Amino acid sequence: MARKEKIEREPKGRRNRREELPRKRSRFLEGVKTIDVNDFEFLRQFVTEHGKIIPSRLTGASAKHQRQIKIGIRRARVMGLIA
Repeated sequence: MARKEKIEREPKGRRNRREELPRKRSRFLEGVKTIDVNDFEFLRQFVTEHGKIIPSRLTGASAKHQRQIKIGIRRARVMGLIA
């Protein structure tokens, strides 16, 4: 009988996804230091057509930038700049 050669396989179970996926960078926030409430055209990029704030996992914004975006959108809504 012929011997079977041993096939190397990756271990079963979960793989570390951080190693596989490249890090997302926000295409909107390149070069932006602070988020201006009066710049409603910029803030509209982070709002859906139904008025919901787009999550950071889709925009690629960091947690710090996402908080600034959230505060800016809410203030712009109060001022009536964004519906």
